[in-house]
Amino acid sequence: MIKNNTDISKFLSYVLRHQPEAVGLTLDKNGWAELTDLIVCAEQQGYLLSAAIIQEVVASSDKKRFTLSEDGLRIRAAQGHSTQQVDIAYKEKTPPAILYHGTADRFIEAIREQGLIPMSRQYVHLSSDEVTAIQVGKRHGKPVVLKIKALDMYEKGFRFYQAENGVWLSNSIPYEFIQES
Repeated sequence: MIKNNTDISKFLSYVLRHQPEAVGLTLDKNGWAELTDLIVCAEQQGYLLSAAIIQEVVASSDKKRFTLSEDGLRIRAAQGHSTQQVDIAYKEKTPPAILYHGTADRFIEAIREQGLIPMSRQYVHLSSDEVTAIQVGKRHGKPVVLKIKALDMYEKGFRFYQAENGVWLSNSIPYEFIQES
């Protein structure tokens, strides 16, 4: 069955970020999967993929969710993993003064109590602009944008990383560094 790029992207997100074992795929500790293995596993799920189709999905992804290896033989999700078998070694980076986190209004009380925590993911995800944060928040309900005093955090010893697709990552964000809009 032929699927459109959105369906393929959702399938890739599912298997490369969350449940590779659900389709019999194995990721290495840095999140890489062999393209040939992915194609075979995808076919068993009704996705007729090829290296060219995967390359097109990767290239056309506005959020740059996936990365192909330099030799084009492997693929991984840039960030957002919930599977504990993956531990990408992101380089620590000095953040800008302010980063943003999009969420839904129904989560604000919990955030006030415990700050931002990764929940099922490995990191808290942050964006460098409010527009992206609003889009993220809309996926979960009525959006709320939180301003994160990232540079203040960094200067107090908290670590920040940036994934290949520009998403900022941190282990947690204490509420004292969060400003509600």
